[in-house]
Amino acid sequence: MKFENVSAKSLPVYVIEENARTLSCEGCRNGKALDFDFTMAFQPLVDLDTGEVFSYEALVRGKNNESAGSVISQVNAQNIYKFDQTCRVKAIALAAEKGLTAGLNINFLPGAVYRPDICIRTTLVAAENYGFPLQNITFELVETDHISDLNHLKNVVNHYQEIGFSTAIDDFGSGYANLDWLAELSPDKIKIDMALIRGIDHLPKKQLIVSAIKTIAEQLDILVMAEGVETKEERDYLYGLGVTRQQGYFFAKPGFESFEPVNPESLR
Repeated sequence: MKFENVSAKSLPVYVIEENARTLSCEGCRNGKALDFDFTMAFQPLVDLDTGEVFSYEALVRGKNNESAGSVISQVNAQNIYKFDQTCRVKAIALAAEKGLTAGLNINFLPGAVYRPDICIRTTLVAAENYGFPLQNITFELVETDHISDLNHLKNVVNHYQEIGFSTAIDDFGSGYANLDWLAELSPDKIKIDMALIRGIDHLPKKQLIVSAIKTIAEQLDILVMAEGVETKEERDYLYGLGVTRQQGYFFAKPGFESFEPVNPESLR
């Protein structure tokens, strides 16, 4: 499900500012900020060098564990800002309530951020109110194929990094998330798209592409992660390549409103 042509930038500035001023953490947490409600599932990201989970990615789900698509289909230009903010608050609140000590990866939609200084306020309040450390949060940039203003996005990423958040480009290597973004945006991390990971253990062209991405990223001091790992062979090939931080069904499926451990066998 994509957010094609859905952007808060189509709204007047005063509407964005009013949304930011009136949107409360409580309203986001209890489902009153929108005319539909949802919750989160969490999938672990593992560090194969330590054998530990270093972070969990927050993923949208319906209140009864319906798919993300069933929720996203209700998002439009008028409510995308509140939806994006509600995702952040719900993820932070659940992480704090469950006592998460690992990192927390939260997806953010570039089309929902008009001015980064305004649009980060609710996130900062949520982290303070629920007692979750800012330095444990990584914002993953998603929906990159709909970005038309790279300078705007660069300002957003820079602002988040100045505050103390980590930043990552999700689905790297797909759509328009390409190599020049590494120079322009200087993210802390990238997650290589699952389309490049699938079958990498026996597909030489994918091996060359991922190896090149890793080499360039590391020369720019950007941490490389792999998502969508589903087999032992994919895990082992990536580990041999030096991609030690991985995510996928091979390790664990997303836990509905819970932070599940990984399958111990997946770490061997």
